[in-house]
Amino acid sequence: MEYGSIAREIRIDAAPEVVYEVVSRPEHLREWWPDEAELEPVPGATGVITFGTRTSPDAKVAPLTVVEAEPPKRFSFRWVYDEGERATAANSLLVTFELVPSGTGTLLRFTEEGFREKGWEAAVLEEAYRDHVTGWDHFLPRLVAYAARLASTP
Repeated sequence: MEYGSIAREIRIDAAPEVVYEVVSRPEHLREWWPDEAELEPVPGATGVITFGTRTSPDAKVAPLTVVEAEPPKRFSFRWVYDEGERATAANSLLVTFELVPSGTGTLLRFTEEGFREKGWEAAVLEEAYRDHVTGWDHFLPRLVAYAARLASTP
């Protein structure tokens, strides 16, 4: 296995404008991905996402940096880097949501890349990659359902 990037193409029954909000705004991110999200969806902005309750000892808090914000076409951010560091191609993973109109809905092209660039030893690389594949396989269907529900709400 290559462990370089994760890619998915998913059809969503919601317009690109709705899907863009769902992948870029904290109030929507919380509905399908992390338990908490604090970020401004503008290039260069930094924020954090939290899995679990922030005060809990097992909470996972991850800094992130917005790379691209082009409504309603593309949103990307870097994450999985050490707190206090500036996110770069060598120390973080890049997540990209590309939104393509498709009939009355959206084709979401999702990628997460940069696993090899992190310089992890083979076992760590393989474990991190599999963990992220499992995570996205869990969370992306939640994104699809939430966006469709949001789009059908008057």
